[in-house]
Amino acid sequence: MKTFKYLLLLSITVMVTSSCKKVLEKDPFDKINADNFFKTEKDLELYSNGFIQNNIPANDDITFGDNFADNVATTASTTFLAGAFTPDDQGGWSITVWQRLRNINYFLENFSKAKVNDAVKNHYEGVGRFWRAWFYFDMVKTFGDVPWYDKTIDPTNPDLYKGRDKREVVIDNILADLTFAAANCNATKSPSSSTVTKWVALAFKSRVALFEGTYRKYHTELGLQSSATALLNEAATSARAVMDQNQYSLVNVTADVQTQYRNLFISEAPKTQEVILSNVFSDALSRWHNATWIFNSASAGVRTSLTKQFINTYLKLDGSRFTDQANYNQIIFSDEVQNRDYRLKQTIKTPGHTRTVSGVANTPSAPNFAVTLTGYQIIKWSLDNDRHDGSANSYNSISVIRYGEVLLNYAEAKAELGQMDETVWNATIRLLRQRAGVNGASPATYDPYLAALYLNQTTDKWILEVRRERGIELVMEDFRYDDIMRWKLGEMLTKPWLGIYIPQLDQQMDLNLDSKPDLVVTNNAAYPSGAYYKIVLSNTYRLNPDKNLEWVVNRTWADKKYLRPIPRAANVENPALGQNKDW
Repeated sequence: MKTFKYLLLLSITVMVTSSCKKVLEKDPFDKINADNFFKTEKDLELYSNGFIQNNIPANDDITFGDNFADNVATTASTTFLAGAFTPDDQGGWSITVWQRLRNINYFLENFSKAKVNDAVKNHYEGVGRFWRAWFYFDMVKTFGDVPWYDKTIDPTNPDLYKGRDKREVVIDNILADLTFAAANCNATKSPSSSTVTKWVALAFKSRVALFEGTYRKYHTELGLQSSATALLNEAATSARAVMDQNQYSLVNVTADVQTQYRNLFISEAPKTQEVILSNVFSDALSRWHNATWIFNSASAGVRTSLTKQFINTYLKLDGSRFTDQANYNQIIFSDEVQNRDYRLKQTIKTPGHTRTVSGVANTPSAPNFAVTLTGYQIIKWSLDNDRHDGSANSYNSISVIRYGEVLLNYAEAKAELGQMDETVWNATIRLLRQRAGVNGASPATYDPYLAALYLNQTTDKWILEVRRERGIELVMEDFRYDDIMRWKLGEMLTKPWLGIYIPQLDQQMDLNLDSKPDLVVTNNAAYPSGAYYKIVLSNTYRLNPDKNLEWVVNRTWADKKYLRPIPRAANVENPALGQNKDW
């Protein structure tokens, strides 16, 4: 197990930020050790800042996290879903990955040497344990059983070669770490939403407990159903603790219902009223990312587009279901997006959307089929200025945990426990819908469209409506794939990728109602080109029986894919790791 042994012998690495100039006066990093570093609160802060840089999701992990889930179409799928994927193809078990854990455990073994009071020590222990929980939650979601290490390990220690610990052991340890963090981290709200606090720990704990509780409920093959209820109760309790303290609330300006949701995602400074943890970007500091570029490029990305089946789930403003009307799949684009939940027009381009183009503000912007495959072109994370379209200079901060998710975690836990009622509904889903201009009345009956979308797994009206709301509120925030995995609905990943309705071939379509043609769909390759985008139908790009565009990419599902395989190299170095079922 040479790789793993090397990992555990690596010297400590301290991350330096631009704000930590005093570090330059310290000894060289190769001489930093527990005896000459862990002395002051500043040392603890400096070291723990490295956890944020090494562990917080990058912008593309969040903004493109839904790629290859059921609600997004892309130019191609992954080898994991559409190819001959083997343990040789799997990553996530490298020295770099495990070094993140070692750095955390090294800190937890040495932080107490600092000459600070107990409250400070407990806070930083909580920070370290929070990031260890974060690390291991990712590992459990990916691999299931993984070896649990809560200390750095000497190369003579036989635990270096041990097998994997059961997921229930690892989850128990994750929750213990988060419980400690919630009890001991500072309760003062972070003014920049960029540091670990009590509220960050509680919100994340609700995420972990909800994931694992529903995973055990629906994955009956694990034989862990009996422990699902306790986890769901833990999710509800943790979420409720955040809700009850009134530290956070939804950004909700009644007069701004058509813009306030999207402003959460295009704002440079995190909206700290709602954003609990953020990956902060800054134009002034030249800390940029590439989201606008990728969302508006025909070649830099994979033309990430939302699907018709998902767009159908958005309610009308009066709270009625779009899919209750006849022929809902055969309504032209400019009509289907009218009078809908205002999050729709804040998530995709619809008539009335404008951008600054070549320096000209308020230029009408239609769905661009050089970029979108389906016609549902995403704007949620995209800045409205084309100067960002060709370079990585976007500066909108990326929310990692926000209060909207906490409300959804609470609502789903209560629904899965059979405890959803009007009181829970009004404290959660109603607030989210009203923020988007939608009538927030609770459902009278279950929605058959949603039941079919979720493979008729349930007809519980509360569970289905929470899933509707979760999909819409959290779209393109890296939740959808994990949700499908925990609900054991992997077959959803093979659904056709459908787009807008095309009433007639060879008809020039005005998608944004500016009296200019934007699209023509034809079987005739010789159809004249023009100011519009021309789609020539083929085996890859076709119309389905309802005349919806369909981008054809074959994907397959097998139940073994609920977990990734242990990479072959790791398995060869340590056969005790074993392999996940059927891999």
